[in-house]
Amino acid sequence: MCFGGGGPTEEENKAAAEERVEADTAKQEEIQARAAKKREDVTEAIESRTERRGGMRGGAGRRSLMRAGGQGFLGRFG
Repeated sequence: MCFGGGGPTEEENKAAAEERVEADTAKQEEIQARAAKKREDVTEAIESRTERRGGMRGGAGRRSLMRAGGQGFLGRFG
């Protein structure tokens, strides 16, 4: 069923291999650029969250259930 072509030549194989290498290089560079951007975004999100907390352990505005309003748990929810 072969039409006498014999398949790709050595030059065609070499050109295809070079194109694959270039495509792989471009893909790897894109992956690295995305990873760097994601790293920056995560770092920025963590820093902004830390700044908002203001050092409070339970988050801004939260109070202990046992000390809410000086009446304890039942005073707040009872």
